[in-house]
Amino acid sequence: MKKPLALLSMVLGATLQPASAQEMPSAQVKQGAIPHEPLLRRVLPNTANQEVMVFEAEYAPRGINPRHFHPAAITFHILSGTGVFQEDGKPPVTLRAGESLFVPTGTIHAHWNPSTTENLRFVEFIVAEKDKGRSIPRPLNK
Repeated sequence: MKKPLALLSMVLGATLQPASAQEMPSAQVKQGAIPHEPLLRRVLPNTANQEVMVFEAEYAPRGINPRHFHPAAITFHILSGTGVFQEDGKPPVTLRAGESLFVPTGTIHAHWNPSTTENLRFVEFIVAEKDKGRSIPRPLNK
């Protein structure tokens, strides 16, 4: 008689092992994001149309923002939990509370919460042309 886990695995057609924390989940749409109002959004003085935006982002366990880019540079700063950030063509980077990551303008990247139990909270700092700093999705087929 087969072991119950092996039998269930055969029935489902998959192995029942957790994905590596570094492995990007297969989602192609943003999921698990918990909305927050911007902490700050203000046109910069002495500029024609530049604004600074500061957002608190929060992702439920296994939440993801798949491949996307920003038409402006962005800095991520982790408040709590653990986040994995991956730029196209580079290995994933794991960040913990108190750590930051700078992503240059136009860099295609993804980020996700690898935890199955804890939320990930971070702050995003963006300076961009007014109303142009938020993310733009990039499907896997590029």
